[in-house]
Amino acid sequence: MSILVIGESCLDVFTYGECNRMCPEAPVPVFNPINTIENGGMAMNVYANLLRMGTEVEIITNDNFKDIKKIRFIDHRTNHMFMRLDEMDDDYGKCEVDNLDFTKYEAIIISDYNKGFLTKEDIKYIGDSHKAVFLDTKKILGPWCETVKFIKFNSSEYDRSRGSVNDTISKKLIVTLGPSGAVHNGKTYPVPGVEIKDTSGAGDTFIAALANEYIKNKDIDSSIVYANECSTVVVQKRGVTTI
Repeated sequence: MSILVIGESCLDVFTYGECNRMCPEAPVPVFNPINTIENGGMAMNVYANLLRMGTEVEIITNDNFKDIKKIRFIDHRTNHMFMRLDEMDDDYGKCEVDNLDFTKYEAIIISDYNKGFLTKEDIKYIGDSHKAVFLDTKKILGPWCETVKFIKFNSSEYDRSRGSVNDTISKKLIVTLGPSGAVHNGKTYPVPGVEIKDTSGAGDTFIAALANEYIKNKDIDSSIVYANECSTVVVQKRGVTTI
């Protein structure tokens, strides 16, 4: 079983520390760092989750992902985020999809953060070229995504695209609802109530688990249930993590 992940990646940096006083020059807290954790984010996090699931997986992403940093400053006791600093967030480059061979993969996951690495035309080309394409995108939906197999959206992303969703796209949509689970074709897939420490990267885990399970059993119901289970695990951990 092999899966291709294609999309842009960054380096997620979590700097944990504490604030014990206010800055004398401005009404802001003084942050004292204690430790820092780094890991691949965005498409690279989808890839890492699939590796943890024991899946044969390859990734096509921007070579400079370690230079594109999303740095979060977080209180180590409460997990409260003070701020996020994004570096080089407009330097993902462009993926050339025309020369890629998609036939050797059982599924393709498009992790599209809408940073310019993939265009709508690129995604349409991939959807036209393979029968099992799982799309996770920040773009407003339209006819360009009608040939993909399934589309994963969160509720706020769906709200932005609601006016562009036709009947064909609607049948492919899987909308994640945070602590309320997910919905697909009018059916709700609930999740148990747990203590949520960090939702960062949970969508990456969901799409990875969904595609991984679907190519095993070709059953979308059980695949959504499994994806919910995996996402529930990671939201109980700090930072962008895998299952």
